[in-house]
Amino acid sequence: MTTFRTNLARTAAFVLIAASWAAPGRAQEPLPSWNDTAPRKAIVAFVDRVTKQGSPDFVPPAERIATFDNDGTLWAEQPLYFQLLFAIDRIKALASQHPEWKDKEPYASLLKGDVKAALAGGEHAIFAIMTATHAGMTTDEFEKIVRDWLDTARHPTTGRPFTEMVYQPMLELLGYLRSNGFKTFIASGGGVEFMRVFAEKVYGIPPEQVIGSSGTQQFEMRDGKPVLVKLAMVDFVDDKADKPVAIQRIIGRRPIAAFGNSDGDLQMLQWTCSAPGTRFCLYVHHTDAGREWAYDRQSSLGRLDKGLDAAAAGDWTVVDMKQEWKTIFPVRP
Repeated sequence: MTTFRTNLARTAAFVLIAASWAAPGRAQEPLPSWNDTAPRKAIVAFVDRVTKQGSPDFVPPAERIATFDNDGTLWAEQPLYFQLLFAIDRIKALASQHPEWKDKEPYASLLKGDVKAALAGGEHAIFAIMTATHAGMTTDEFEKIVRDWLDTARHPTTGRPFTEMVYQPMLELLGYLRSNGFKTFIASGGGVEFMRVFAEKVYGIPPEQVIGSSGTQQFEMRDGKPVLVKLAMVDFVDDKADKPVAIQRIIGRRPIAAFGNSDGDLQMLQWTCSAPGTRFCLYVHHTDAGREWAYDRQSSLGRLDKGLDAAAAGDWTVVDMKQEWKTIFPVRP
């Protein structure tokens, strides 16, 4: 737990550093990790238009809503979604309690280290993995398990803590928007209870501003104490066309800015930028195989195909990570 808090404190320091340009008396330009190219200029111009008193594009602070996807937009998503890596580690940790898993898929393949074979079962296999590792416990117990995992788990390629696999330019963007009166939300296909464990300290986004996929929960009394128990049933999957549905349900306001990286974010961006008034939509395009990964139209994970076409047609901003970002991940203090 101490290491986890240290890692989160370090990442929180990155957020403060990223937003330090906005402190009183600081003359530093916004978004210092962004090259001074079209995407950065478009962001700054948009913020200037909607925040300038007397401007025909002025938007009151209460309406300055910005929604961000998480996986592939705020932090990395390769080689697998980080929550799935968490679930795979949990399968291994729980294996001694489930001897039947040795002969039952997808667990048998996971225990042999063959992730590809385990995931060959598609959505059914993923559902089995997630329910086996996310259900039957209280929400407090689940939070502790996630914190303990983040305490020790390291990214299989970079060796960094997962909370340091965040994008420095996006941390700066979050801070820049908030310093200009925006309220920032996560709208992700990831599990809402998983993301809420770290979102506030890593991104500065409080738990009530995190929207994600969720399982069914029920109230119980355990040992004389009221608890919420996670059940093995899906309540809502916050992806594709259901993203704007969830945003409307939870926030009650259409965003004026939306940020994503894949076709799973397309409907959120379409809904945001189709409304009247000044709007801003941005896709993070993974083009940097040297510092991160390069993938788009043909990727089985984080595919950006229809989104690229929609961005061109709608004149949305597309960030070429290799060209637009001076750095990808935060520099360690």
